[in-house]
Amino acid sequence: MGVFSRAAAGRARVVREIRAAAPLMAALRAPVPARGPWLTAVLNGGSWLPAGVPWGCRPVAVVVQDERAGRPVAAAFLVLRRRVRRTVVTVLGQGSPVRPDGRPPARLLARDDAAADLLAAGMVDLLGSLGGPWTLELHGLPLGDPTLRRLAAALPGSMLANVRSRRLVDELDALAGPPLRSRDPRVIERWLAELLPREPDPAARRLLRATARLHGAIDQLEIAVVADGGPPRAALLTLVEGADRWPWWGFTDVGGLRTEMGAPLVTFTARGGRRPRRVGRLRPRAVPLRVAGGR
Repeated sequence: MGVFSRAAAGRARVVREIRAAAPLMAALRAPVPARGPWLTAVLNGGSWLPAGVPWGCRPVAVVVQDERAGRPVAAAFLVLRRRVRRTVVTVLGQGSPVRPDGRPPARLLARDDAAADLLAAGMVDLLGSLGGPWTLELHGLPLGDPTLRRLAAALPGSMLANVRSRRLVDELDALAGPPLRSRDPRVIERWLAELLPREPDPAARRLLRATARLHGAIDQLEIAVVADGGPPRAALLTLVEGADRWPWWGFTDVGGLRTEMGAPLVTFTARGGRRPRRVGRLRPRAVPLRVAGGR
């Protein structure tokens, strides 16, 4: 009994780990795109597959489990993609074509600094188990992420960079004809069929439909439409959690939507081909990292 890191591979196993991590996500106030409903929709919709290509890809969860408490204290949900002779490791949902912008959408979940140490150790072990050249590319994380600090110490030559996001600003109420706003799932479903054709990417449309329906059903989505009795001339989907509002996706032919500079996003990149050196004294000691499952 104790605290140890492990890994589970394959869609079904990763979905189970996402569900098990729900209390941790809530305790850490993870953003909607790093929560269970969104990640499950991404997995079920196949949009975690880069460019829709299934071969050489598999989702993996690295979990730090506290057996005494019976729940995870840290978790990272990743995707492994084989490119010729190199494996590229990214955050699950990182390449999602409809992930909201304006603030960091991704998380490496860790309850405290000790859990972050163990999570970084588990990720380093995962890289070492790949048996060949690898690239770790983690995008969309917040400033000051404790797990990233430990990964940077463990992976010589790694790079941290900041980029500024673009935030969507809702000014639809300033129009002469104010929009219809609703969080009723029936209203959301009614308008989705008319809004989706404005998204040109088929993969994005599929994920947009799935995530909008799901978050509408759990009262985490507001739709705003300017139609004036005809086809929509402007529309906006906003993710809602309590008092927090996150404008997500929209279009306009009449104004009312604009973008501005948002919060900085952190990108972490590292490359290697041999087993990375270990993280340090808080490396998990109960059992070594185990990867279970297939694609």
